[in-house]
Amino acid sequence: MTSVVLPDGEFRFSGAGAAYATPGPPFTSRVAYAAAHVVADPRADNGPGAPAAVDWEATLAFRHHLWTHGFGVAEAMDTAQRGMGLDYTATRELVRRSAREATGPIVAGVATDQLPPGPATLDEVREAYAEQLAHVQAAGATPVLMCSRHLAAAARHADDYLDVYGGLIGQADTPVVLHWLGEMFDPALAGYWGAEPAETVLTLIRTHRDKVDGIKVSLLDESFEVDLRNRLPAGVRLYTGDDFHYPRLIKGDGTGHSDALLGIFAAIAAPAAAALRALDAGDEHAFDEILAPTVPLARHVFGPPTFYYKTGIVFLAWLAGHQSHFTMVGGLQSGRSPRHLATLIRLADAAGLLPDADLAAFRARAWLTTVGVAQ
Repeated sequence: MTSVVLPDGEFRFSGAGAAYATPGPPFTSRVAYAAAHVVADPRADNGPGAPAAVDWEATLAFRHHLWTHGFGVAEAMDTAQRGMGLDYTATRELVRRSAREATGPIVAGVATDQLPPGPATLDEVREAYAEQLAHVQAAGATPVLMCSRHLAAAARHADDYLDVYGGLIGQADTPVVLHWLGEMFDPALAGYWGAEPAETVLTLIRTHRDKVDGIKVSLLDESFEVDLRNRLPAGVRLYTGDDFHYPRLIKGDGTGHSDALLGIFAAIAAPAAAALRALDAGDEHAFDEILAPTVPLARHVFGPPTFYYKTGIVFLAWLAGHQSHFTMVGGLQSGRSPRHLATLIRLADAAGLLPDADLAAFRARAWLTTVGVAQ
């Protein structure tokens, strides 16, 4: 009962993911956060434009899955559908609940998405950021200062970014993580940081060196990330958000390595944990070998239009047994085509993400029937 008929032919699940299913201790040689998704309440009205209705029990259970495999949790990031279905009321509750239950490290996104869509003044942006910063700090999570669509629209030059972020860093009780999300993830962020973005970011970090733990960079540009990493002040981490080149960036080179804050880690947590423990043990060959089949999967999940990658993340969580359904807040389960998701099935099995072949096949057959592929 482990075979299904995909659009391009019959496929049999291997159950290879069972080899990675046993949890283990946190990692020692790298700091690694997985940006977790939210699980929608399938009985609620989670259609486009409706307020998010979250299945809190399943959502928190997934975070415990990540913690038990050794990852920190990056909460309320874009993987959790910030700006694409998850409204700020639900976001604030998500951070509060996750921080209260945390059994491992937790960071949480600070943004401006409680503001209505459309133009905002710089003062309104400052106030919105400050409100969310206070909420995250009150919950007990480390703040991640996310890119803001409102700031991207309101800022006229680099000094506007330096002023807004400088004020926010000054209000933080602890060191913060900065966040640089490319426009492939969110087209509204085009032009972020001004005309010379790397120089703006480096100026900000150097000015506030003692209050910046690191910066998450999601630009899908390996050489740019390495160059920026080499220019950071000593002790400031670069958390790769590059879901295409993460194995090489995390392993590093003669000049250093990246730590990680990745959306793909939510999908590949079990094998990625095994790979990071191999790296802790100095076994780079095993690290490469385990992660190699996850890269084609990640490139497919994050293929254009990249901002719909969240659909693949949730589909994989359902196939792997981490939630009972394939429904998303905002109706985003329609964000990828049946053919895209069918290809993802093959890639997920090859990457060792699916520990129960029978369950994966049962769910895949049910889904394939609904999209018109007879079983």
